[in-house]
Amino acid sequence: MKETGPAAETILAKQIRVRTRNRRGEGGKLRDEIIDAAAELLDETGDQHAITLRSVARRVGIATPSIYPHFPDPSAIMLAVVRQEFAALESALGAAAERVGDDPRGRLLAVCETYLDFAERHPRRYRTMFGGVWTPTPADSSLTESDLVGLGAPSLLILVEALEECVAAGVVAGDDVYCDATLLWVGLHGLAHQRVVSPAYPWPGNIHERVILPLARLNTARPGHTVVATQRTAR
Repeated sequence: MKETGPAAETILAKQIRVRTRNRRGEGGKLRDEIIDAAAELLDETGDQHAITLRSVARRVGIATPSIYPHFPDPSAIMLAVVRQEFAALESALGAAAERVGDDPRGRLLAVCETYLDFAERHPRRYRTMFGGVWTPTPADSSLTESDLVGLGAPSLLILVEALEECVAAGVVAGDDVYCDATLLWVGLHGLAHQRVVSPAYPWPGNIHERVILPLARLNTARPGHTVVATQRTAR
């Protein structure tokens, strides 16, 4: 039998986990483990085709048939991953707004900066969320059109509410907050996506301000926000 070195053993251990059987009533735990395993595979490969029932089962340390009570096919697993990541984005945006407090301008900037930071920290998951890696096809899977409607809507709502607060406070002018927020999101998404797919491009350090400020109709960023954004870019 061929011996393996420490590096190969580490890779093998990562691919095949030794898993303790869940106790009765802990099926939800296994479901979460399946989702987390699929997310890890996406982080490593950036390829939706790497998410198969067999590969996920191997990563979790279970037999492939054990997945069926939770997910009928890989598309259902991918949908669960996307939903999980949108929930994480929504939580991050909401927490960022809450940390700022009652400053409408500061809340809007914090939400925008956190959105960009999320995409930078989870580039492959971000692309999966917005169709850059995974393109669902309901006709060829267990998914339905209703499964895909509204994905990410709560996150956009946080941006809408932050902009709406700025309009109410007289910080920015606008007569169609939803349209303005959508335009702002398109700008944020465009920058986030391009920084993910073009990491070698020499992005200007203040590119985030040049996107956020005019689209949000804000003239200048406060020093505290500039420092945060510059530190994030420098990481």
